[in-house]
Amino acid sequence: MATLVYQILSSSTLISLGLYHMVATTRNHLKYPQSYLARPYHPFPLSSSSPHRLRFLQLYLVIACLVVAVLHQTVASLDADPLLKGRTPVHRFTSLQSAASLFLFLLLTLALLLSEWTPSVLPLPTDLIFGVAAALFYLQAFVSWGAASVQISDLQAKCDTVSGQISAQASILCLVLACQPRLFVADVGLGASMSLQGLWVLQTGLSLYVEVFIPEGCHKLLDVVSGVEGSTKCDMDESRFRAVAILDLVFLVHVMFVLLIVMVTYAVTAKSVGIQRLGSYEALPSDNNHIQMKSLSGAQA
Repeated sequence: MATLVYQILSSSTLISLGLYHMVATTRNHLKYPQSYLARPYHPFPLSSSSPHRLRFLQLYLVIACLVVAVLHQTVASLDADPLLKGRTPVHRFTSLQSAASLFLFLLLTLALLLSEWTPSVLPLPTDLIFGVAAALFYLQAFVSWGAASVQISDLQAKCDTVSGQISAQASILCLVLACQPRLFVADVGLGASMSLQGLWVLQTGLSLYVEVFIPEGCHKLLDVVSGVEGSTKCDMDESRFRAVAILDLVFLVHVMFVLLIVMVTYAVTAKSVGIQRLGSYEALPSDNNHIQMKSLSGAQA
């Protein structure tokens, strides 16, 4: 149960972070198309009377979530539940690897916050931040693929593999933004990748730990309490192939849903920004041009 709650919290955090990044990126691109540059984070738009430190509220929340994630993975590495093939330290090492990769993300976020607080002490250029983030996302993908390669559970291995692919996509997008910071599509795609990762984290928790969502022919092992590796097994190869195919189909549904979110986000943001940009043109009288044209034609006559 604790693992499922952690999956839900992680999913909510990633979806919210990705959605906010897409909205802020689209808004900046529409309002300032000539000077637009991709940013690793976007401060909250607060009034001038608000404390300056509150502008970094997003970074505070990210740091808090990363601390919780590191602690959870560290505690999970101490779990001694019996597995299908007896006691083995495999899941302990994979949990420690995940905790280490998340800790590196925590260090990057702390460095980014410090550079915003005191730019003279730790000046971090945007391309360097995106470059380091690209390396960390690839490391996260490497950890997910490594965990999938040693999994006893086919469902867990499939979920880890897809998660690694999403992290690899985010790594490529960060690398592109480090080289081409004006590429709006890559910046929006980075936010969409975070939202997609959040949806897949939720799907992983449901497919592995909720009996209703476990594919037919697969089941949780009764002697495994916490849901570590090998806790969800399929009885026959036919059931395993069917379960993997279902996960592939569900992943495509998540991708289409994220694309829909991207289009809706762009449309709503464009409408909001467009009203402000076109407000000055609405005050122009529509009859002036008509009167001037009549006067001009009369003069020519």
